[in-house]
Amino acid sequence: MAELLVPDWPAPAAVRALQTTRLGGCSAAPWDSLNLGDHVGDDPASVLANRARLRSGLPGEPAWLKQVHGTRVVDAALRSSDAVEADAAYARQAGAVCVVMTADCLPVLFCNRAGTVVAAAHAGWRGLQAGVLEETIAAMAEAPGNLLAWLGPAIGPARFEVGDEVRAAFVAGDPEAAQAFVPASPGKWLADIYRLAERRLRAAGLASIHGGGLCTVSDGERYFSYRRDGVTGRMATLIWLAADGV
Repeated sequence: MAELLVPDWPAPAAVRALQTTRLGGCSAAPWDSLNLGDHVGDDPASVLANRARLRSGLPGEPAWLKQVHGTRVVDAALRSSDAVEADAAYARQAGAVCVVMTADCLPVLFCNRAGTVVAAAHAGWRGLQAGVLEETIAAMAEAPGNLLAWLGPAIGPARFEVGDEVRAAFVAGDPEAAQAFVPASPGKWLADIYRLAERRLRAAGLASIHGGGLCTVSDGERYFSYRRDGVTGRMATLIWLAADGV
């Protein structure tokens, strides 16, 4: 049985959301066990079986994306059989499932207070710096003050070592973002991706921000981590509007 986490946030009753872990699938090491990524070298049959296990509790097939660390946002209801290149999806249609996959990058879920639109974004540092969260908010076409956000499991601030170029990219657009970087060694910094994302969300007008603090690198039993393991699986963060109670 897949071990799934339900986000703890004050979302409306019509909003459903799930976070997978690495537990409860059929993939062999090093993708053990609930790997949902079909691009990481795992046996395709195992990935399909894992996706089928996940699909059994959903109202429809998730709108799987080909993530490229960019800022493109697509409508999950318009998905095709082939994954499109994008790093976020939104949905206004009940039963259309938004999904992003991660193994250290930050997954961010959104919904409005009325429970009529939802979204999921994949925010690695490149996409975060480039504006994927802001593009997702824009695609939802809601006043930002009416939106809620949830930050899922990602690489924690004690483990996310980056170079000068990453810090410079964030600080160039927001000098106060320097507060999210702690010196580690010459030319290296420990970055707090949760704090960076929260700054972006608040600057965009969101006040209701939840989650954060679950480190994928530190918890090897529960989470996949590319930084920790290199070859590894991918987790999914999903959100949809309920259809027929599901």
